[in-house]
Amino acid sequence: MLRLFQTHQIRKQRELSGGLWDFATLPEDGTKPVAKKAFVPGCWECDPDTVSYRGRARYERDFFGGGNIRLELKGVSHTAEVYLDGEKIASHYNAYTPFAAVVTNLPEQNHHLQVVVDNSFGEQSALHVENDYQSYGGITRSVALEELGDMYVTRLHVTPVKRAGVWHAKIEAGVRNLTDRKLRGELRLCLGKQGDGERVSVPVTLPAGEEAFYTADICCRWAQEWNPESPVLYTVTALLCAEDGKAVDDLTDRFGFRQVQVEGRRILLNGKALKIRGFCRHEDHPQFGCAIPVEAMQQDLLLMRDLGANSVRTSHYPNDELFLDLCDETGMLVWEENHARGLSEKDMCNPNFERQCEDCIREMILAHYNHPSIYIWGILNECASHTEYGRECYASQFSLIRSLDASRPCSFASCQFKTDICFDLPDVVSYNIYPLWYHNTPPADYLADLYDWVQKETKGAGKPFLITEVGAGGIYGYRTPAKVKWSEEYQAEALEKQLQAILSDDNVSGVYIWQFCDCRVCDSWFGGRPRTMNNKGIVDEYRRPKLSYEVVKKLFKAF
Repeated sequence: MLRLFQTHQIRKQRELSGGLWDFATLPEDGTKPVAKKAFVPGCWECDPDTVSYRGRARYERDFFGGGNIRLELKGVSHTAEVYLDGEKIASHYNAYTPFAAVVTNLPEQNHHLQVVVDNSFGEQSALHVENDYQSYGGITRSVALEELGDMYVTRLHVTPVKRAGVWHAKIEAGVRNLTDRKLRGELRLCLGKQGDGERVSVPVTLPAGEEAFYTADICCRWAQEWNPESPVLYTVTALLCAEDGKAVDDLTDRFGFRQVQVEGRRILLNGKALKIRGFCRHEDHPQFGCAIPVEAMQQDLLLMRDLGANSVRTSHYPNDELFLDLCDETGMLVWEENHARGLSEKDMCNPNFERQCEDCIREMILAHYNHPSIYIWGILNECASHTEYGRECYASQFSLIRSLDASRPCSFASCQFKTDICFDLPDVVSYNIYPLWYHNTPPADYLADLYDWVQKETKGAGKPFLITEVGAGGIYGYRTPAKVKWSEEYQAEALEKQLQAILSDDNVSGVYIWQFCDCRVCDSWFGGRPRTMNNKGIVDEYRRPKLSYEVVKKLFKAF
């Protein structure tokens, strides 16, 4: 499945995923290769023959087509080289963002597609490192094949803005010319629920081989606001017509009329203060790895809703667009962040670090801009925000975010207790804290001490304040009257005290529990992670509730 709605009526699009591809490992250590059929999307760690394989592998399949084509891969973990009929047409780093290749004048015949995937760690990879979550291997998200004409719509962004009490939609559309001659035409923009709303036309003039961008501002007095209680969605369609008036391409996306603002110590959605009750969630499942089917995504959202949550944090990378589609439809607010977790200053000095981070930010925002559920962008979770070099990285990446999207606030989750020097940079100050787990300080005392320091000794004073991680470990089924650590009883008791302190504090704009479900971690983390899992989930990896489930549900629904 590509999206939860149809994105094209004119452009021919088909899914190449959703079936079996030829698959073979490409080991470089002399071990025997594994060759078989593999389902795409999927993670090879879910196959008993490749459950612990780390290295290169090749996916292959044939397709029939011709002319100008666009091949989009929504996610390959974690590097990809794409070959068409033996010729390399694309390469990409980062498992969690989409990329595409356009090939022109392809003969109308059968063609052979190869995707060489590598999930190994090394100097060339600054973000995919051994970490407190698993880096899987495979084509983990959908693959689409599109047929293009001489020109096509490259992107379509809508920014909802309220002026004098009236909603406006600021639209930006990109159009690319694939020929070696100048092309003219018309871009017709339609905005509404079923293609029956406001319309505007913009003349198009495209130099040979170039891309141009066109804007429009549409007044929408009829608009209903998107919010968690009433997630009203609208469609916007760009219909591209040639000079003779014939429709040659189109692109449809969804958006919602909502505005996120920071006002003093409050985060406002449509003018109303938000109180976040959320979960951090990894894309991880024991049967599917990170290639989670949409039905399982929806089940996760149903459980979070039952728990009283109104938000989810995509820790620690951009999520599958199908999950974001579901959040749009169900009204679940999303903190989405780029891909970097727990990196030291030395890690951040990797010569590939800044480029790979900024590529991830750019691809994340360009692909996910229209999702109304995304209310904030995050970066660099628990990295070196206490050092001068780290500060340079944070400043550079926040600058990039704001150049791409000025309509949303941004933040980062810090763990640098009383040493962080970057709180002047984000719009929202956010902290990960673990009282009663990594130390025994009473949660209310720890929170008050931290908040007092932020207000009196940092440049984050007066900004909204979020707790972006809090929690305790609990192994499913381990129950004991002694309530020792790792027992379900201890986890439930610790969470109750933590949440009581956080949710009752008027200075805190909300909380994200670490975490929704238990998840697999890299093997090197086994020493501090029983079962080689991060066991802080409110449900286990199979989504079975622990004792803390009812505790969290009671408190989330009480505040």
